[in-house]
Amino acid sequence: MIKVVFFGTPDIGLKSLEHLYNSKNMEVLAVVTQPDKPAGRGQKLMMSPIKQFALAHNLPVLQPKSIRKEPEIIEKLKNLEPDFFVTFAFGQILSQEVLDIPKYETINLHASLLPRYRGANPIQRAIINGDSETGICTMITELGLDCGDVCKRVVIPISETMNCEELYNEISEKSPILIEETLIGLVEQTLTPTPQTEDGVCMANKLQKDETLIDFTKPAKEIHNLVRGIYKSPSAYFKYNDKIIKVLETKVCEGNGTCGKFIDATKEGIKVACGKDCIMLVKVKPEGKGEMFARDWYNGIKNK
Repeated sequence: MIKVVFFGTPDIGLKSLEHLYNSKNMEVLAVVTQPDKPAGRGQKLMMSPIKQFALAHNLPVLQPKSIRKEPEIIEKLKNLEPDFFVTFAFGQILSQEVLDIPKYETINLHASLLPRYRGANPIQRAIINGDSETGICTMITELGLDCGDVCKRVVIPISETMNCEELYNEISEKSPILIEETLIGLVEQTLTPTPQTEDGVCMANKLQKDETLIDFTKPAKEIHNLVRGIYKSPSAYFKYNDKIIKVLETKVCEGNGTCGKFIDATKEGIKVACGKDCIMLVKVKPEGKGEMFARDWYNGIKNK
C-alpha cells in the first residue's frame, strides 16, 4: 500500500481524493485543507468539499492558516510517515521542510501542459487565449512556481464553445487515474520524470477585475473567448444604463458597425458590433435579475 496525505481545497480535487481513498493500492493517511471560510449572505463558516469528504470517511483533517509557519502541523505530518504528499489546488505554498517529509516526493497536479500556464489560473487563461488544447500534468513539487519535473500528462482538446466550467469538470474527471498511475510508477521505478524546458514557458496570472469588462473595440473572437474563459467565474460584463449586464453565452458572427452598438435582434440573440465582426449575445444576467436569454432582456429594455 502506498501511503498518501492529500492536500486540496475546492471540489476540483474531490474525485481524485475519492479515487485514492477507494484504491486497493493506496492508503490515505490524512487530508490537509484550507481553514473554514465565511460564505453566503449569513457569512457562516463553510467547510471545503475536501474536508467534508474527509470527515464523512473518518480521515484526520489538518487546517493550517499557513503551513510553513505552523511547526505543530509539520510535526504531525512527519509522524504520519507518508510515502507521498499529493497536492491539488491546495492554495498554499509549501516550504522545503514540508516537501522533504514524504519518503518519495510531493506530487502536484497542475491543470495545464507545462511549461505552458504556470501559475494560478491555467484553466481560464487557456480558453481566454483561444487555445485549441490544454491538459493535466503531474509534477514533482519544487520551491519554484510550477517548475518541477513532469511525471505524466494528458492532453484535453478545447472546442470553440467549451467554457471554463466544462473544462474544469473534465480536468476533475481525468485527474484521478493520472495521479494513481504517477504514484505507482514512481514507486515501481517504471516512470522517469522529465525536466521542464524553458521554451514555451508562459504564466497564468491571476485574473484582474478590469479584464472582465468587455471591450467591444476588440475582435468578436477575443470577446467570445473571454466570455467562455470566465463563465460565471466571475463572468464577463458590460454596462447598460449604469447597470451591470453579465454575459454568459455568445457566438461570433459576421457584420460590422459602430463598436458596442446593437446591430440586430433575432430569436437567436442580440447582435453587437465589435472591432472585427460582431458578437451575438445569447444568454445574459442583468444586474439584480436571474439568467435569461439576451433577446428577452432586449425586449424588456428596447422601448425604454
